[in-house]
Amino acid sequence: MPPRSSPTARQQRLGGELRKLREQSGMSTQQAAALLGVDRTRIPNIEAGRFGISAERVRTLAFNYGCPDTALVDQLAAMAQERDRGWWEGHRGLLPPALIDIAELEYHASELHTAVTTHIPGLLQTEEHARAVFDTAVPPLPEPDLEARLALRLRRQEVLDRDRPVSYEAVIHEAALRMQFGGAEVTRGQLEHILEHSDRDTVSVRVIPFAAGGFPGAGQSFTYVSAPVPQLDTVQLDSSHGSLLLDADMKLRRYRGLLDRLRGLALSATESRAFIRAITLDL
Repeated sequence: MPPRSSPTARQQRLGGELRKLREQSGMSTQQAAALLGVDRTRIPNIEAGRFGISAERVRTLAFNYGCPDTALVDQLAAMAQERDRGWWEGHRGLLPPALIDIAELEYHASELHTAVTTHIPGLLQTEEHARAVFDTAVPPLPEPDLEARLALRLRRQEVLDRDRPVSYEAVIHEAALRMQFGGAEVTRGQLEHILEHSDRDTVSVRVIPFAAGGFPGAGQSFTYVSAPVPQLDTVQLDSSHGSLLLDADMKLRRYRGLLDRLRGLALSATESRAFIRAITLDL
């Protein structure tokens, strides 16, 4: 089987976790290759996500690496077994790979925690609001690109509506709620949409009001993607240059701490709903 020319972020993550386990064991790529009976060049390609690996071989490597964490090994084996192409793969080649990776991350997440300052989270955007946001792109998006991005964004929202919806928390600054993308009518519809979703058991929306003053991380928006085991958590950062995925232990700890700080500044879920209603009435 030829190597993958463009492994997905999830395929790269599986390989990266296997590399971490090998390096922690002190085993060389040549020694690891001998365990599987393959050429030594195979291991670096597996660890880069360029080659797949069976669940059985994942368990063989993990055992010989001395990994005691059975929950982690089970999750890595499950990742190795994934063969079906997710719906997002239909957008590959039409949109930047980073956007496809976000959809894949959200689909496999057990929990999602988003903190935003100037934009409504993508999973809570109405079609009208999302279109107005895309209309502000510099340079302007060609119509086919805009429609493709809009279709992907709306399809991503299915993680909140499926039979077993993902647990979702959004911490939103007041500035994002008052930003009138598309005008007052679109904004009113957007805020009502948030109120409707925040009434679900699996969705929590909390607002940081202007009155809270300055706060850490004010200049960035991010999503903390919780996996079935914490070692596979990911932080996704938004920027004008695209999306960035972080999974180093120290960075994960940093963003967990940042989320805790933001929660401490935010209104309760009940207070937030009343706050959003008040803004809606002002429009």
